[in-house]
Amino acid sequence: MTDAINVGTAGTKKVVLLVTTLAAFVSPFGVSSVNIALPSIEKEFLMDAILLSWVTTAYLLASAIFLVPFGKIADIYGRKRIFSYGILIFTLASIGSAISNSTTMLICSRILQGIGAAATYSIGAAMLTSVFPPRELGKVLGINLAAVYLGNSAGPFLGGFLTHYLSWRSIFVVNVFLGLIVIFLIFWKLKEEVHEAKREKFDLAGSIIFSITLLLIMYGFSQLSTMRGVWLILPGALGILVFVKWEMKTESPVLEISLFRNNRVFAFSNLAALIHYSATYAVTFLLSLYLQYIKKLTPEGAGLVLISQPIVQAFFSPFAGKLSDKTEPRIVASIGMALTAVGLVMFIFLNEKTTLWFIVASLILLGFGLALFSSPNTNAVMSSVENRFYGVASGALGTMRVIGMVFSMGIIILIFSIYIGKVQITSEYYPVFLKCVRMAFTFLAVLCFFGITASLARGNVR
Repeated sequence: MTDAINVGTAGTKKVVLLVTTLAAFVSPFGVSSVNIALPSIEKEFLMDAILLSWVTTAYLLASAIFLVPFGKIADIYGRKRIFSYGILIFTLASIGSAISNSTTMLICSRILQGIGAAATYSIGAAMLTSVFPPRELGKVLGINLAAVYLGNSAGPFLGGFLTHYLSWRSIFVVNVFLGLIVIFLIFWKLKEEVHEAKREKFDLAGSIIFSITLLLIMYGFSQLSTMRGVWLILPGALGILVFVKWEMKTESPVLEISLFRNNRVFAFSNLAALIHYSATYAVTFLLSLYLQYIKKLTPEGAGLVLISQPIVQAFFSPFAGKLSDKTEPRIVASIGMALTAVGLVMFIFLNEKTTLWFIVASLILLGFGLALFSSPNTNAVMSSVENRFYGVASGALGTMRVIGMVFSMGIIILIFSIYIGKVQITSEYYPVFLKCVRMAFTFLAVLCFFGITASLARGNVR
């Protein structure tokens, strides 16, 4: 084993890129394919609109809670080891999802999937940063993110096809198959271990405070239409203060607060990521329901429409990452954030007569904006920290990403709970459903415009 691999051999670099890229494909494929199957899941288990949203939110919430702790654990005990455990848990949980016979079992399996995905989310970028030199980092992070977008693009199409011709359960069977391939490659090809902070102790108390705080805030936000949500968020907010105070005094913190206090690039890049994912994640969820409920498309047809966005993201992400190796990431990412905001504005005008061509054009613009933002922003975060903080930095960025996703879904849950309530979305509720969709896109677009400011404020990496 090696204590650190600052620049790996050619063979090591190729293996790490292959394994992390395949793993980067599996998790988003699982999320996006399930999104397209939600109406079918709703029919089988007779879920209301709020409970249905928890099929997605439970996964994201579990991921958010474990991302930072897993990043630190990987730095101490070995990135390969924790990465392997993560993909194994994800695969086993996919089996549980495939055989679920109740809403409770399905959501519990999705929670375990989220925990497994948290390990791969938090460690993938750190593994790449450990073995690739700075001059190649933007390019390989772009390739890695392209795999994420390919997973997103294959999800709606393949998920729609499987749901239409087999059942939604077959989606999770595919997840199992893909997970087994990644596990095989890890044990066959990935020989070297990386743990650059192995002399440090794991901050168990800080991890527990972090997890409980995040759970209270995220779950409370989803319940904000009632007083229960307020009473959950208040102790969650207090938990943030307790967590920060604890992390500042402990010897080996799970999250290095000084990175946010003293590193402007790191702090604002993470803030930009939080805003960007908050503004964009719910797009697929909303459009999946819109295309199947309002436009009467099959799951397969809806998937063909939704595939346009991630295909554009996958195509342009390596280009954007390589561009950020030569140009300030702040400029490229901010342009991407601006294009994303324009794409979201276009969806505010959705109605019963909106053409599919308009939707596809808007998705293409959105995909281009996402590509220009994500790779350069990740490059900025990972280039702004020392080697021993790679796992923490990757975990922090992953946490911003997943908190943003949960927040995005929380906005939808809040709007649905206020205007639709706990009922199935049948034809009589289509007008109010459309109102909720337009309201959601308005809020998301405004949020994204604020993100442009955060992205520009980060300062230069070089």
